[in-house]
Amino acid sequence: MNLPKSIYELEFGHGSIYGEEERNAILEVLDASAPSCGPKVKAFEEAFAKYCGAQYGLAVTSDTTGLELARIAADLKPGDEVITTPISWISTANVIHAAGAKAVFADVDPATLNLDPKSVASKITPRTKAILPVHLYGQCCDMDELNRIAQSNGSVVIEDAAHAAGAEYHGRKAGSLGDMGVFSFHQQKNMVTLGEGGMITTSNRNFYERMLSYRSLCCRTYDPKGKYLPIDESVEPMGMRYWRLEFDGIGFNFRMTDIQAAVGLVQLRKLDQLNARRAEIARRYTDSLKDIPGLKLLTEASNRKHAHHIFAVLITPGFPLSKEEFMWRMFTKKRIKVWSHYTPIHLTQIYRELGHTPGECPVAEALHEQFVSIPIHPRLTEEAIDYAIASIRELAGVAH
Repeated sequence: MNLPKSIYELEFGHGSIYGEEERNAILEVLDASAPSCGPKVKAFEEAFAKYCGAQYGLAVTSDTTGLELARIAADLKPGDEVITTPISWISTANVIHAAGAKAVFADVDPATLNLDPKSVASKITPRTKAILPVHLYGQCCDMDELNRIAQSNGSVVIEDAAHAAGAEYHGRKAGSLGDMGVFSFHQQKNMVTLGEGGMITTSNRNFYERMLSYRSLCCRTYDPKGKYLPIDESVEPMGMRYWRLEFDGIGFNFRMTDIQAAVGLVQLRKLDQLNARRAEIARRYTDSLKDIPGLKLLTEASNRKHAHHIFAVLITPGFPLSKEEFMWRMFTKKRIKVWSHYTPIHLTQIYRELGHTPGECPVAEALHEQFVSIPIHPRLTEEAIDYAIASIRELAGVAH
């Protein structure tokens, strides 16, 4: 089969689509002198929180900085433990160790690769302060069980929803399923804000106000009643002493810009449509690959709406090629850049140096030798999808 006209479609790159609406939104903000963290940010925060079913939204520079603010809101301290998954981008665990706390890796469900509640329950200790599930590849974790476990010992639940904008669990959106939810708008995600960006959602006012303060250097503004309030740059300071500021902690500058938020507002309006296209591509892959011996598909739970950020398959011993051979031939022979999301965090060099060892999460470790991610994004043409399917079937030795 001939290569599609734009082979770039079959690489991991930009995960969404920009159009005239985003271009016009950018020009509107430029005409307003492109402020940092102004009225567009406030509007984006409110719209995204409403979409997720949460009371508050807080726009930030990335999912990583969002997780940093969430761990501050959860008041993680040295000696605390946070249970999380080994299959995620390393930021998920890094923010735990940045606080001097300890990441405790629970194993995953082999059907979905999401955090296994039974493994989580076995890792609970008196030092457990939080549970940090990752809605891997765009499918929500078993949040009923994880919330039940957290409530039994008073832990905070922080959803890492970097893959899951628009995903649902029992009809509720990701970002409203725990105490806090953290999203990514990186260029590869389902909705994007000019390369980087993120959002935190919560319905806990105390968490929101604490994160709001730390997002802007723990800076507080003076109001007419003589109180200092967390700074919100979308609201003009009030009172005669408007120039007075106070700093009550060591905070950060994790603020999103108005130009990113303006694009985010447009992308949010498109999100359901973009996710619907991802779901359509996922169905094509599923229908066309399910009969291949040795190639196993992950389970999509019936009570969840998958956002299909990533489409992964398992290359099991019944397949004619190993995972590495398959990935290399797809890349060199077919020019399709498949990927491996992700190396188990506890097996990386830095986490081995922190005392983690093979055998902590045997299911995740075994499946790491099998899972491969196939390109999926709304820019894929039918020609590119057909080519990807035909290429996989050819390497599997199965007629198309």
